[in-house]
Amino acid sequence: MVHARKPGMPPPRLAAVVTAAVAAALLGGCSNGDGNQPQDNSRSPGNGATVSKRYPPAATPRTIPSVRDFDPGSGPGWKPEKGSRVVTDPKGPLADEARMLAGELKIKTAAPPAKAGDVELALRPKQRGGSEAYKLVTRDGRVAITGAGEAGVFYGTRTAVQALRSGEQLPEGVINDAPDRPQRGFQLDTARKHFSADWIKARMRQLADLKLNQLGLHFSDDQGFRIESSSHPEIVSDDHLTKAEVRSILELAKQLHITVIPEIDSPGHLGAVIAAHPDLQLVSAKGNPARGAVDITKPEASKIVDDLLREYADLFPGPYMHIGADEYQALMTEDPEASYPQLAAAAREKYGSGATVQDLATGWLNDRAAVVRKAGKKAKAWNDGFFADGKVSPDKSIEVEYWTGKEIGKRQPSEYLKEGRTVVNLNDEYLYYVLGEPNEFTYPTGERIYKEWTPAVLRGSEATTVAPTGPDKVPGGRFAVWADLAGSQTPAQVAEGIRLPLAATAQKLWDPGKPPLSWPAFVKLANQLVPAES
Repeated sequence: MVHARKPGMPPPRLAAVVTAAVAAALLGGCSNGDGNQPQDNSRSPGNGATVSKRYPPAATPRTIPSVRDFDPGSGPGWKPEKGSRVVTDPKGPLADEARMLAGELKIKTAAPPAKAGDVELALRPKQRGGSEAYKLVTRDGRVAITGAGEAGVFYGTRTAVQALRSGEQLPEGVINDAPDRPQRGFQLDTARKHFSADWIKARMRQLADLKLNQLGLHFSDDQGFRIESSSHPEIVSDDHLTKAEVRSILELAKQLHITVIPEIDSPGHLGAVIAAHPDLQLVSAKGNPARGAVDITKPEASKIVDDLLREYADLFPGPYMHIGADEYQALMTEDPEASYPQLAAAAREKYGSGATVQDLATGWLNDRAAVVRKAGKKAKAWNDGFFADGKVSPDKSIEVEYWTGKEIGKRQPSEYLKEGRTVVNLNDEYLYYVLGEPNEFTYPTGERIYKEWTPAVLRGSEATTVAPTGPDKVPGGRFAVWADLAGSQTPAQVAEGIRLPLAATAQKLWDPGKPPLSWPAFVKLANQLVPAES
């Protein structure tokens, strides 16, 4: 038996149990999820009792991320041949997955029952491991991919495709696989640099092959507002995605089991809004405008932002919405109350004596979260928008996205965790690909991520150890592209620059343990499975 087990995975079976269980679970004889048993029990020539005498135990399939548990069998494995089919109910919930897999393998789809040479996809609601777990059984000249949820079965198809690319066949045996972290993704700054719908879709297909399940879109900032708006068309940049293009992105996301997370960052990073509404600009006591910051004492500022939050909450169907809250210029000065007395006065009027600009900004954060919550979304915000020891506390329902410990007054990740918050990892030391490398940023390498980073490494290069960092506390992370110096790279250069870092991130989010391959071997595999764009 060869195992790559990690904590939380189902226990390996004894050889005799595996043989019996696999035989029962094969496509020709396993439950299709509703209690009905396919009746085709045919066996391929050469399989059966003589197989173990003719074939050595199968090698672990090479995939990115690597499979977490493989029980090898003795047999020829499987690859598509003339007459092979992808079998599932053509009107059932896995029909899209079947069509995609069949297209990739250049074979046909068919309704059950399965026969020798086929791949069957089936849902098993009671299968262990959660909605993203899957079981892939290769035996008797056929393949069964099952899971409790559609996403799990989809990830099983990704494993099948990758194993065929890297090894030309699916090895005989049983794969049980599931992700360690539920949030695994990619963050894209489309506000500072416009990326086409086709470029975004190409990245999404790459994400799906790597079993990444989130795409964050930061489409509003000082440099541009990049999605068509019906509520405030005056703020939209010339280069932008139409809503029809966004809907096509969302349709692909649904097929690929990717959640798209829209971000309307406020009260900073609103330069595109301020350009159309200059009266909303925050101005200091000395008359200096605060770049990208709106004056949060002005009702029109909150009205515009809330209009946009509601509009895009309706457009994007996923469960999350990002409300920003980072780098508000009023809080990045040594004495916010002296620099912005109008904000200090408003804070005292609203929250009482002793209230500060920090309290007013926290109130703004909570108000935006309430708008998002009413629209049926869970709010996310950057960690430098969460302050401690004020008269107003950030709403506990807002999920912390930790990116930096470098801004003024920012706190250690453990502080948020000890407050009972969940913290998503976007550690800028490893996961920030900032175009032009300004402000001491350097382009991250896949090798550093692969060798050093885990979801517990939330800040700097050391893991957080003074607070729990398991999946329930740190549910995952995202690799991020920020276009600070937008002209520094073309979209094609960005795609190539992030190719290996994305693959390494996918590996460590699926399985934070020591990877089974050396870095050179991983690069060789990635060049097979995640090739450079032509």
